[in-house]
Amino acid sequence: MKIAIYPGSFDPVTSGHLNIIRRAAHIFDKLIVCVMVNAVKNPMFSQRERVELIRRVTADLPNVEVDSSNELLAEYARRRGGCVILKGLRAVSDFESEFQMALINRKINPGLDTMFLTAESEYMYLSSSIVKELGSYGVELSEFLPSEIIPDFQERIEKKKKFQGGT
Repeated sequence: MKIAIYPGSFDPVTSGHLNIIRRAAHIFDKLIVCVMVNAVKNPMFSQRERVELIRRVTADLPNVEVDSSNELLAEYARRRGGCVILKGLRAVSDFESEFQMALINRKINPGLDTMFLTAESEYMYLSSSIVKELGSYGVELSEFLPSEIIPDFQERIEKKKKFQGGT
């Protein structure tokens, strides 16, 4: 069984992420979407909430499992039997850092390959950070987020505004 791991912070999971997940689900026997900790980022949703949001939008994909981990990705992949790390690429600038991480992961876990899937052209500009920025200005989000999670996202934006003393 070919198991791929699609790691990320997914804060929140975007339509671009979902596009990569759906495409990869057709390639691999099993795809584990793993919500990882990124020490540089200050997440909008907790790790547990992100797992639940992804589970909701992938419920129709029987070979997709959603998990979370605080461990090193190469070690997580070894423990879960993953043979491939899946990474979505939006631009050439993504490739440089992802290529470096692929080399490091392979050094730590020699049986682990990395596969890059390029984003569909309609999602090349899309990132969770951009979605959060757009959401804070009240932009209509149906092109950027899966419809199932838009209410959760908007509720979180409103709570953040109230906490910060906004309108």
